Amino acid sequence: MGWANTIEFSPIPGVGVSVEGTNRVHVTGIDKEAVGQVAARIRAIKPADPYKGKGIKYVGEKLRLKPGKSAKALAKK
Repeated sequence: MGWANTIEFSPIPGVGVSVEGTNRVHVTGIDKEAVGQVAARIRAIKPADPYKGKGIKYVGEKLRLKPGKSAKALAKK
C-alpha cells in the first residue's frame, strides 16, 4: 500500500479474502452483493490516483489519466 503502518481489514461473514503475491487480492463468496461491498471497502482504502494511476484498482479497469501541470503549460504555448 505504501504506508509505514499496517492496515487491518476484517471482511463481513460469508466473504473470503485471500492475497496472491504482493499486489493481488481475491474477494470470494456466495452473495454477490456482499462480495462487491467488501471489494468496494478495500478499494476505498487507497483509490486510484487520477494523475499517476497508483492505488487499488479492479482487474480489467481502465483508468483515464489526467494531464499534469506541465502538460497544461505546454499546451498554452
